[in-house]
Amino acid sequence: MPKRQKTSDEPLTSRPLPVLRAMIDAIDHDVLQQLSRRNGIVAEIARYKREHGIQIRDLDREKELLDDRRNRAAPLGLSPEMIESMFRLILWASRDRQAALRAEVPLDVEPRTIAVIGGKGGMGRCLAGLFADVGHAVMIADVDTRLSPREAAEVADVVVISVPIDHTVAVIEELGPRVRADALLMDVTSTKAAPLAAMLRASRASVVGTHPLFGPSVHSLQGQRIVLTPGRGDDWLAWLRGVLHARGLTMLETDGENHDRVMAVVQVLVHFATEVMGRTLATLQVPMDETLAFTSPIYLLELLMTARHFAQSPDLYASIQMSNPRTGEVTAAYAEAVNQLRAAVERGDRAAFADNFRDVRAFFGAFTDQALVQSDFLIDRLVERA
Repeated sequence: MPKRQKTSDEPLTSRPLPVLRAMIDAIDHDVLQQLSRRNGIVAEIARYKREHGIQIRDLDREKELLDDRRNRAAPLGLSPEMIESMFRLILWASRDRQAALRAEVPLDVEPRTIAVIGGKGGMGRCLAGLFADVGHAVMIADVDTRLSPREAAEVADVVVISVPIDHTVAVIEELGPRVRADALLMDVTSTKAAPLAAMLRASRASVVGTHPLFGPSVHSLQGQRIVLTPGRGDDWLAWLRGVLHARGLTMLETDGENHDRVMAVVQVLVHFATEVMGRTLATLQVPMDETLAFTSPIYLLELLMTARHFAQSPDLYASIQMSNPRTGEVTAAYAEAVNQLRAAVERGDRAAFADNFRDVRAFFGAFTDQALVQSDFLIDRLVERA
């Protein structure tokens, strides 16, 4: 039997697969060592920035770094897009480490006493950690703590109301008169007009309404968004801005009415649509495993977000949706859109379907380009993890 001839591009020798994998492991371990060295330098940078009052994030430096890494990637046979994604994650971790090392906390910070009312809840614990990280003394007062909410409210420099939405106004009305006039009273509720009015009415203290646009289970506060609705007291507002900035949060300031109007879309509409999706899937009773066998990346993304929603508290989402003054307007608009699209599809009216499609695309405008790029990134990451 004649011997097989080797092709011109076939290597003369082939190392065994276990050897090649061991070589990959060794290289990866070297990469980890280099990342550890980089992390040590990041700590030095954090100390320098704190000593010299320099902000953590430097967008010009980040752009310079990302451009350099992308430009070096292609000649090395690497994907510039992949390298940029990797270094964006490294930069995020770097900023988070600098924030944890208090890079933007002044060296001469004046410690304040913070009372978190409802501090044993998820968001209460998150906020307690936030204030403690920047050097303040935190007291936790809840329904089953030795320290009562009334006692904490009377002595604290800052009183944070972090209780269920349905109880927020009642707790404010009870504790507001006990908060010192030279203190700060703030809440963290997802509606703002009613709590802000209650704080201004029930207390003589400075007042700021806040709404963290993230859940308590986030892995990092770095880059998370929080809404501020100023009520009374410029000095305390400036102080709060400084604390939140020091922990890397991004702040948006508005009034309570505008906040509730926008959140009717950002929260109520999104949660309502997710709940309709979940209810529909449960009604159709197509086995989950069967749909996952046929899943596209988009369906998987939708399914993950829907299942995540229903893994959480029904009381929380009921309160979010039923406390917003514009909920009825939003759910009515949703129902009308469903009815219009259903009618067009059922009668096979392609022209009406296309008209609707064009109308919505015109509404999104240039955001569609951004959406394609960012959703492609999310889909790629999702496929990789799957």
